[in-house]
Amino acid sequence: MDLNDKMNYKHYNKFYDRLDFMKHRNLFFTISVALIILGIVSLFIFKLNLGIDFSSGTRVDVQSTQPISVEKVDKAFRAMNYEPERPVLSGTHNNIATVRINKELDHNQIAELKSKMKDQFGIEPNVSTVSPQVGRDLAKNGLYALIIASVFIIIYVWVRFEFLQGLTAVLALIHDAFFIVTVFSLLHIEVDILFISAILTIIGYSINDTIVTFDRVRENIKISRKRLSTIEEFGDIVNLSIRETLTRSLNTVITVLIPVVLLLIFGSESIRTFTIALFVGLLCGVYSSICIACPLWAVLKVNYLKRRKRRRTVSTQPQN
Repeated sequence: MDLNDKMNYKHYNKFYDRLDFMKHRNLFFTISVALIILGIVSLFIFKLNLGIDFSSGTRVDVQSTQPISVEKVDKAFRAMNYEPERPVLSGTHNNIATVRINKELDHNQIAELKSKMKDQFGIEPNVSTVSPQVGRDLAKNGLYALIIASVFIIIYVWVRFEFLQGLTAVLALIHDAFFIVTVFSLLHIEVDILFISAILTIIGYSINDTIVTFDRVRENIKISRKRLSTIEEFGDIVNLSIRETLTRSLNTVITVLIPVVLLLIFGSESIRTFTIALFVGLLCGVYSSICIACPLWAVLKVNYLKRRKRRRTVSTQPQN
């Protein structure tokens, strides 16, 4: 079956079989650029609400045998001359309160805090501190992890497919990661070490989706048995490939979103950052795999072929 037969074989029995993704590529690119600009502005104005994993401070997990209230916990800390952020309740019966203090406590202060909290709530709390240096190291290591992952993804896709596909795949991943950062900045959600875990998880998920589509693109280019050169020819390949893999992409993201939504509703407060980042990343990942990666590759590929053709034309012209 050649490419024309393959395209004619489609009976347009699904709602997306008539969608022209390449026709609307500029709209998709504009939306993404607008979101990136919004994210940059948000980071300048609101910045990120960094948890103690990335900034100095102390985290106290107050536990009790009875349900406790936010007001009672807040009052207990203020009685010790601390200025805590609003406590977050968790546990089956709201018997655990997580409190963050924006200062690093020394050993004597920690011992005093544990003693007074145990006297008031009946159970000795868990106290963890992060120094400014540790926070900087965690942030730096998280950034290194993202950079290393991106480099190896480019190398893998370059070997498996071609460099431009590797480049567009990584650009789509950066797009996904930055969109998650934008949402966290706008909503002022606390960023902790689980945030980095969620970003790396989304990178692994999203690149898998993109590679499946690129693999179908390569297969359809082989079936076409012609040298592609125009945006229309590449557009036909990209549209067909996306349509052929779209059902798989949608089924996969829906299957993963169901447990993530359940975790958002019924999950513990301690993993809320992770689940929110996963939820946002999954939605953005399927969007970038379908609407950004392949159309962007087609545009870059056509521009590359045009530049190469001009260079060859110039090099073959007789010199005076």
